Amino acid sequence: MTKPFRFGLQAYSSSSPSDWRELAKKTEDLGFSSFHLADHYVGEGPALEAANHPLQNLAALPAMTVAAEATDSIRIGCRVLCCDYHEPVVLAKEVATIDWFSEGRLELGLGAGWIQSEYEAMGIQMMSPGKRINKMVETLDLIRQHYSGDQINLDGEYIKASGFSGAPTPKKMPPVMIGGGAKRILGIAGEHADIVSINFNNSAGKIGPEGVGSGTSEGTFQKLEWIKAGAGDRFSEIEIEIAAYFTVVTDHSDVVANEFAKLFNLSSSEILNHPHCLIGQTGEVIEKIQQRREEFGINYITFGGAAIDDVAPIIQALSGT
Repeated sequence: MTKPFRFGLQAYSSSSPSDWRELAKKTEDLGFSSFHLADHYVGEGPALEAANHPLQNLAALPAMTVAAEATDSIRIGCRVLCCDYHEPVVLAKEVATIDWFSEGRLELGLGAGWIQSEYEAMGIQMMSPGKRINKMVETLDLIRQHYSGDQINLDGEYIKASGFSGAPTPKKMPPVMIGGGAKRILGIAGEHADIVSINFNNSAGKIGPEGVGSGTSEGTFQKLEWIKAGAGDRFSEIEIEIAAYFTVVTDHSDVVANEFAKLFNLSSSEILNHPHCLIGQTGEVIEKIQQRREEFGINYITFGGAAIDDVAPIIQALSGT
């Protein structure tokens, strides 16, 4: 069964509190279904330069709360919370509190962390990928126990919590998004998540050609197979989400594609067909989105905040169809 299109907007920064509230409300008014942040903490300096990552000047959880207060119906979330950056019991209570105040509008995104220079700059131990993923799974278990209203009893390798029940307890568990780009994390996402966010394979610990190269059409088909292996019979119930990181609405798609191709050591054809790229006139971008739902089953697309005005006609044409 074909799932209807949903669209998210992911913003990293804001110049003022009022601008942040206005952006969240504008996103809702334009018909987006979700408003997201990422979960990064270091400001300008060598660590951010090493990561090759955009600056995020807002902490995710309080900014999510402000966005929830500024809106009425849109889902509020983070793509995705890095479980290593938060004390697990505190995180469970914080996300449940945001969900409670927003009356069930939280979209719970969880990830295992990936930016090596950020870990180092913050003085947080960066465990092996396998251990980070195991901790993320335990964190999800803890949050589910928090939401149950029963006594929490988790004796994990990384989280040990017992002797209390979670509070507040919203009416139901929010939809869970797990994101990643490697085999194990996507298999676990298929097993546990309601929404699987297909990302680059960021095992290099920074943004670069290697990660972007893992996100080609061929790489995305492989990632879908990993998700299916983890999901089994429940694969048809999962929403597949992807970020269109490189969205350029333009009459000069070949010129733009050539520039990205040079940057990421790919061909212009690979860029134009890259599932994380949407380059072309509005009508061409609409056709690409529809085609990728047929090819990959991707029904949920997240755009960067800077693209909001350019993609507004696309959202209005496709949202819910």
